[in-house]
Amino acid sequence: MVYLTRIEHFNAAHKLFNPAWSREKNEEIFGKCANENWHGHNYELYVTIKGEPDPETGFLLDAKKLSKLINSFVLDKLDHLNLNEDVDFMKGVMCSTENLAVAIWNQLTKHLPATVQLHCIKLYETSRIFVEYYG
Repeated sequence: MVYLTRIEHFNAAHKLFNPAWSREKNEEIFGKCANENWHGHNYELYVTIKGEPDPETGFLLDAKKLSKLINSFVLDKLDHLNLNEDVDFMKGVMCSTENLAVAIWNQLTKHLPATVQLHCIKLYETSRIFVEYYG
């Protein structure tokens, strides 16, 4: 089994806010992340796929093709947008990094060729905080 990871980058704004709670409770639980005027991150996205290399090309999947898939089905829908307001696959979902990683998995997995499997989504919110999701 071979693993291939492609790293991509995007910027996005969001707010962590539970509408069922008071403003005070949201601020207590989410702190500055509940800011009414949003806040943003420079996300680093690691997409790891797995499978067996093609005997003719030696590739698990051409890394340029993987990048195009990530851009078409994820980054074009996230980059420089508001996760709470602008992203269809995040509507009605708390926009935590954990939930975003799961949503990215769901966006990508259905578009990968049958010869490979999605192994892991690793999403860095900051240089010190990241989430890994294995499906």
